[in-house]
Amino acid sequence: MSAESNVFVGTGKRKSSVARVRLAPGSGSAIVVNARTIESYFPRETSRMVINQPFEVTSTVGQYHVDVNVHGGGNAAQAVAVRHGITRALLLANPELRPALKKAGFITRDSREVERKKYGRHKARKRPQYSKR
Repeated sequence: MSAESNVFVGTGKRKSSVARVRLAPGSGSAIVVNARTIESYFPRETSRMVINQPFEVTSTVGQYHVDVNVHGGGNAAQAVAVRHGITRALLLANPELRPALKKAGFITRDSREVERKKYGRHKARKRPQYSKR
């Protein structure tokens, strides 16, 4: 995370998704994800709502142009990774927003990862079927 000439950069993560977010002040509420509009990249309304949550909590809707590069994971995890990256970039832009973002739970990275598959098991914990005879 670094600030360079009024551009604030934040990295967000969730599961295996990584989102690099660049916030530039002004220029409306345009959110560009992987060189596509947010509507075309995240067709589900709930994903778009998750991404906009940090702006709604801090009352900064429409004050930043957001450019996101995200890869890995699925749609839902990518949306939460973008939210985490936006939160980190907002903290660089204005540290006074920290209490509101902390109370909403956006600062903490969701550290849950997929458990690895063990040998002798069908999945991470699922055992083979028991046979008495």
